[in-house]
Amino acid sequence: MEKPRIVFMGTPDFAVATLAALHKEGFPIVGVITAPDKPAGRGRKLNESAVKKYATAKGLTLLQPTNLKDEEFLDNLKSLKPDLQVVVAFRMLPKLVWAIPTMGTFNLHASLLPNYRGAAPINWSIINGEKETGATTFFIDEKIDTGEILLQDSTAISKEDTAGSLHDRLMVLGAKLVVKTVEKLMTGEVSPRKQKEDGQLKLAHKLHKDTCELAWDQPLNKVYDKIRGLSPYPTAWSTLYNGEDKLTMKIYSATKEEVKHEVEFGAISFTKNELKVAVMGGYINLLEIQLPGKRRMTTKEVLNGLKLEKNAFMR
Repeated sequence: MEKPRIVFMGTPDFAVATLAALHKEGFPIVGVITAPDKPAGRGRKLNESAVKKYATAKGLTLLQPTNLKDEEFLDNLKSLKPDLQVVVAFRMLPKLVWAIPTMGTFNLHASLLPNYRGAAPINWSIINGEKETGATTFFIDEKIDTGEILLQDSTAISKEDTAGSLHDRLMVLGAKLVVKTVEKLMTGEVSPRKQKEDGQLKLAHKLHKDTCELAWDQPLNKVYDKIRGLSPYPTAWSTLYNGEDKLTMKIYSATKEEVKHEVEFGAISFTKNELKVAVMGGYINLLEIQLPGKRRMTTKEVLNGLKLEKNAFMR
């Protein structure tokens, strides 16, 4: 059977793994759609997306529309004559775009749908203390992450996983799932099924700065899971009150210590090498942190140059 002509849509590193897997398997990638270059850094130099860098290196046809409803873009897209469109970590598509291919347009989502629809499924699965997550391929429709499911694959979430480690694992798992989905669509071995709407679904709404602030009066596991679920990006944070100073502290990694105590939540105890914060049911031992104007460092490195007052606390 002749392999389908594929247009791929994606932007970050997470999407590159899938594009590379399809390309390696010999599927004809007739076009790649990615975000326009954006100025970044102090010099405001134009930054190319990870997908663009890969597509350029492999000599693939590249389109970078600013408006997905632009007539010229739509004409260019149609001229590629795609049989199938594959979307990974891109943006919401208008029907004018996703309805073009004869075989349809499907998306890869980093959760076991219908749970964790939204922009940050990897983060929220850890923040909420889930023991399992996965990846889903589904046909795109008018709403966000609601289309008919094609295939799913799962992976366990360990107690040590961070959003970063889970991201990397799902990136590989998802790439394999997309290749498998294309193969089964070719042979007709997959039957799309509607998503079940039973019960209260867990959502993965976009993360904002306020969402990432830690509350130290929460249970031990809840605080610990939030730190893991926001590491390394966008990163949990809290305010360190140290005498007259008030410093925003980013927290990249920590361990937890389950113990009964009557210490005020947010109170700090420290040695030359250790810094821990009291929470409900124990302590959070901070391992990697960052203070304003400084680089990310181990807590020991920070304590070598930071004089903490006896009554310092986090809030």
